[in-house]
Amino acid sequence: MKRWPTKPLGKLIAIEKGKKAPGVFSTSTKTSLRYFQIEDLRPNTKIKYCEPFTCPRATKSDAIVAWDGANAGTVSCNLDGHIGSTLAILRPIEPTTLSAPFLSRFLEGNFDYLQKTATGATIPHISKGALAGLKIPLPPLAEQERIVKLLDEADELRVLRSQADHRAATLIPALFHEMFGDMDEARCCWPKESLGQLVSIESTLVDPRSKEYQDLQHIGADRIERDIGKLLPSKTAKEDGLISAKFLFDERDVLYSKIRPNLRKVALPTGRGLCSADMYPIRPGQKLKREFLWAYLLSDYFTDRAVDLSARANMPKLNRVQLDSIQAPVPPLPLQNEFAQQMTEIRELETSQATSRSRLDALFQSMLHRAFNGEL
Repeated sequence: MKRWPTKPLGKLIAIEKGKKAPGVFSTSTKTSLRYFQIEDLRPNTKIKYCEPFTCPRATKSDAIVAWDGANAGTVSCNLDGHIGSTLAILRPIEPTTLSAPFLSRFLEGNFDYLQKTATGATIPHISKGALAGLKIPLPPLAEQERIVKLLDEADELRVLRSQADHRAATLIPALFHEMFGDMDEARCCWPKESLGQLVSIESTLVDPRSKEYQDLQHIGADRIERDIGKLLPSKTAKEDGLISAKFLFDERDVLYSKIRPNLRKVALPTGRGLCSADMYPIRPGQKLKREFLWAYLLSDYFTDRAVDLSARANMPKLNRVQLDSIQAPVPPLPLQNEFAQQMTEIRELETSQATSRSRLDALFQSMLHRAFNGEL
């Protein structure tokens, strides 16, 4: 283990908070500069621009950190432009002592600490004192560059894994379109029936305190879910009665969120559980395979119809009458079975990729820890 001198960050960096730009646009002009917000600290985001204004300007020699919000502590570097009000520039006072990429990687390894020490009851903010008190090792600049290069190479594996995951996520929709074609009523070549004739929706209330159904489950709140995750019991539950509108589902159902803007939240449960009244446990009849129904509910055609119908109501949700009225294609069961088999194989690939992604993340975190302990 190498022994390097350490110093508190407060003695090594200057901090400048960003400002909200008067106007943000997607096309550059002769005078415009890049404009960075929290989402721009991650790769592959849409580039934004603003005209120069009285706001700190980051350069490629600075690190930029998300100062406010749920993602406080997210950090990046090698960016040039104005920064938004939720970001801050961390500028090394002596660039020959501390490089921005080395600082950025160091803070990446301390993300959990920055989150834990954040202040603010409603909107978390990085604690300036906690940040300034962090002691960073200071190897020679050439050694900093070597460490950053190693970490960048390791991180590139995670980027490639993420790109492969993105491609895999498009396989099932592409397969669905290839096998069944356009779902639009005017162009669809399959016989059609209303969903009300093809599916049933169970609505059996169950006491969630029952030992048989302790494993409550739901569709994730922040992304389309293909599997079901855990859900803690409702904080508003009455201790001496049923939790209002908790409905039983099992592995025969497809869970569908009926509330806008979550009309593309669809899940295939792998066991029994309870869902809230915000979801329909939809059970396909004899003419539809569960996997086909799942993919159909995620299709652009169905989502467009659901959005259109739900927009007509005072409550932004798709009610039973509206759901039942939507015309669904009914392809031959052998073709649906073939789709289900290929979909299962793709999902197994995705599971394997998720395991690989977890291992790469764990390896990268280990490398971060070792890097700043002089073990790389």
